[in-house]
Amino acid sequence: MTMKAQELKYVTRRRAAVLLGISEMELSRISSESGFGHREIAGEQEETYFTYEELRQVKVSPDSVESYPASG
Repeated sequence: MTMKAQELKYVTRRRAAVLLGISEMELSRISSESGFGHREIAGEQEETYFTYEELRQVKVSPDSVESYPASG
């Protein structure tokens, strides 16, 4: 399999936040409200992974990043 064929299917919460132009905290809130993302726990470490399709849906949904109320 060539490098080009090995496209990433998932991105970490940090990378997803960068791609969307929002903070990890904001993405975590959106994830918990929308159900997007897949959480994995290994020992003491926890990470949330997102598909590119989920990121696209966050960006274009009627409840997109811009329309979420600020937390706190």
